[in-house]
Amino acid sequence: MQHESSRPLRIGELLRRELAALLRAEVNDPRIPEIVIYEIVVNRDLSLAKVYFSHLDSKQDVTESLKGLQSARGFLRTRLGHKLQLRRIPQLQFIVDDTETKSERIEKLIDDSIRS
Repeated sequence: MQHESSRPLRIGELLRRELAALLRAEVNDPRIPEIVIYEIVVNRDLSLAKVYFSHLDSKQDVTESLKGLQSARGFLRTRLGHKLQLRRIPQLQFIVDDTETKSERIEKLIDDSIRS
């Protein structure tokens, strides 16, 4: 049973590496600047991959990047299909990972409350 539950994790990591390389080398959409893919969570039946991403540049508009990624979704799946030895490439769902922004905001609130 261990093997079955670890497969989505392994595929998620494989997808993360390949998708990051594709975004760097093959996607020229100006809406998709330097982004970081933090994690890809693949569901148990391998039909959906949730791609959590953020920007290196905090001033960049995340909404525009999300639109760019969504428009490149078909191209990315096709390229992943050519590069990877998987029977089926999961659908890609892009999700903004704002964990870092939230944690910075919380730290600032704590610092402000301590100073008050």
